Amino acid sequence: MTPDGRPVRLAAVGDLHCPRTPPDVLGPLFVRAAQEADVLILCGDLTDRGLEEEARVLVKTVTASVRIPIVAVLGNHDYESGKEVEITHILRDAGVIVLDGEAAEVHGVGFAGAKGFCGGFGRGALGPWGERTIKLFVQEAVDEALKLEAALARLRTSRRVAVLHYAPIRGTVEGEPVEIFPYLGSSRLEEPINRYRVSVAFHGHAHRGAPEGRTTAGVPVFNVAMPLLARRNPDRPPFLVFELPLEGEGHETPVPPATTTAPPLVKTA
Repeated sequence: MTPDGRPVRLAAVGDLHCPRTPPDVLGPLFVRAAQEADVLILCGDLTDRGLEEEARVLVKTVTASVRIPIVAVLGNHDYESGKEVEITHILRDAGVIVLDGEAAEVHGVGFAGAKGFCGGFGRGALGPWGERTIKLFVQEAVDEALKLEAALARLRTSRRVAVLHYAPIRGTVEGEPVEIFPYLGSSRLEEPINRYRVSVAFHGHAHRGAPEGRTTAGVPVFNVAMPLLARRNPDRPPFLVFELPLEGEGHETPVPPATTTAPPLVKTA
């Protein structure tokens, strides 16, 4: 819970693509998110071309607008120029909690994060068979799933949040061309989310996907790609607010229509 005893509200958004999305657009979005939530979650593609100067522009915009904790993962765009380590340092030096297989606890809520990777979903997932290049591709998806699993295993909180860039389920990429589904996420990411009874998962990347879905174990998953949220909710800033009930609550807490409330949580052993 928050210091004043309220349920924790999470504001989530991904695919900022700064500075293609300029600071005069991102600044007001961050201000509004900080007013409505207790934690800001950034789901990758924070920069547009993965450049250090882009990360510095984003950090300047965030630090001028946000006084709540920020939890983030990187996306594929942040890797474009091979500067992902430098970008991570820039963000962390500004106080952003950047997760890449790590875990963090904020307001009694556990956060586990990883970029994730592609590879497809269910029976359509690519298997490690054939050429070495295919095996390396599949191993990258496996490694990212293991990062998420390791982070979740470190958490000792009953409420757990998974933060990703790539989608863990097919349901939230529906609406994209079916030909590119394999490049939007991997069901290998779904396995640890189910196993560790995650309370909610957020991702981006699928700009034209569906806003929400559930894993096979019923865990709510939200696609918070900023272009998707802007298109579906043109009258409000493009971020999602999700409220986690207090520990032990067996009912949903009413929130304004523009926000989303978590279902009752199952406590872990």
